[in-house]
Amino acid sequence: MAVIHAAEARRSETPGGVMTTLASPTQGGASRALWKVEAKPGAEGPVHDFDVEQVWSWVAGAATVELGGERFEVTAGDTVVMPARTVRRVLADPATGYTAVVTAAAGARAFTADGTEYGVPPWIA
Repeated sequence: MAVIHAAEARRSETPGGVMTTLASPTQGGASRALWKVEAKPGAEGPVHDFDVEQVWSWVAGAATVELGGERFEVTAGDTVVMPARTVRRVLADPATGYTAVVTAAAGARAFTADGTEYGVPPWIA
């Protein structure tokens, strides 16, 4: 068992917001990665893909999720299961942004829209 105190959580900042690693193989030795996404109002995530399923649960704010050619409006309390190998993008509400908690298999690899492998994002490692 490992206890990861908030002060020890790893933070990764991107142009759209902050990812805080809550647990991962390199943080607590977890077999799954668990992280928090705090997106700035109006932030537009990149069009991308993952090789594993991700589960996103919104805890604050709102967003538009583009997933596999469909669009979904989500708010606090909503959960989206994003299948592996399904192109996605998350657009933060322009007024509120959003906070979501996300989980995926450890070592999940990201891909750009054209299929180029990005690798394992630091918040999942």
